[in-house]
Amino acid sequence: MKRFVGLLAATSLLGLAGCGSTDTSGSGSTSGGRLPVTASFYPLEWATEQIGGDHVAVSSLTPPGAEPHDLELTPKQVGELNDAALVVYASGFQPAVDDAVSTAAPTTGFDVAPDADLTIAATGEEAEPSASIDNAVMDPHFWLDPVRFEAVALAIRDRLVSADPTNAADYGAAADRLVAELTALDEEYRTGLADCAQTYLVTSHTAFAYLAQRYGLQQEGISGVNPDVEPSAATLRQITELVREKGITTIYTETLASPALADTVARETGATTAVLDPVAGLTDTSAGSDYLEVMRSNLATLEEGQQCR
Repeated sequence: MKRFVGLLAATSLLGLAGCGSTDTSGSGSTSGGRLPVTASFYPLEWATEQIGGDHVAVSSLTPPGAEPHDLELTPKQVGELNDAALVVYASGFQPAVDDAVSTAAPTTGFDVAPDADLTIAATGEEAEPSASIDNAVMDPHFWLDPVRFEAVALAIRDRLVSADPTNAADYGAAADRLVAELTALDEEYRTGLADCAQTYLVTSHTAFAYLAQRYGLQQEGISGVNPDVEPSAATLRQITELVREKGITTIYTETLASPALADTVARETGATTAVLDPVAGLTDTSAGSDYLEVMRSNLATLEEGQQCR
C-alpha cells in the first residue's frame, strides 16, 4: 500500500511537471551537455560511469550505505526518472524500482536482467518478487560473477550507443577496457579459489550463488536472497549442524546487513566470522573504493576463510 500511494503521488507530480517544464522528454541533454542516466543501485551505477565517462551524468536511486533490497522511492525520485535519458535497473531486485520504471520511464528504462542470464533459483523462506523463469524466483545477484557482469557491461554499452550515437567510439573503447578488467578479475578468482580445503560457503544471506557456481564453491545462506527476512529456527539448526559436520571454520557477515545471525552460528559452533561484501553498495567501512577493489578484498577473504592454497 505504501508503494502504491507513493506512485499515485508521483503520477500527480509528473502531470505538474508536464505543465511547468519546457523539457521533460528525457531527451538526454543537461546543462553540461552530458547524457543524464539513472542507475538503480551501485554496481549498475559504477559500470555505467566506467563506460560513459565524461559523456554521461549518472545518479543512483539507492543512497550510499543503504540496503538496496529495501529501497522505497519518494514521489520526487519517481518524478525525476522522467528527466533521465536512460534508467538502468535489474528487474526483480528492487520492486519499488520496477514499479517506478513502469510508471515514469516505460520507454527509457533498461532492464539488464536478461543480459545477466539469471539461472539460479533464489532460496529462503521469503517469496521475494524477482526476475522469473518458468515461475521460479531467480537469484538477482549477478554482479558477483565477473563473467555475467561482463555481459551486462556490454549491454549497457549498446544502450548508451543507441541513446548517444555521436560518442559510440568512446563508449566502445571504455567498455573494452572494463571487460578486460573484469576478465582479469575472473582469472584472479579462478587462480585464487582453484584449490580450497573447504568448499562450503556459509554466508549471512544467499547473495553469492553465482560467485560460488563460477568458482566451485557451494553456498549455504543463513537468510535467503533478502537479508532482512529472518530464517526459521529449523533453518538455523540445519546451518549450525552443517557447520559442525563439515568442519567449517569461517562464517561470512557483510557490510549492509546485521551480523547477528552469523555471529550466533559462529558462537554456537566455535567458528570465526569474516566480512564478505555483496558489493551492492559502498560504505565508509567497505574494503575498497570501487567494485574492483572490494571484489579483490573479497577474494583475499575467501582464500583465507576457505583455506585455499
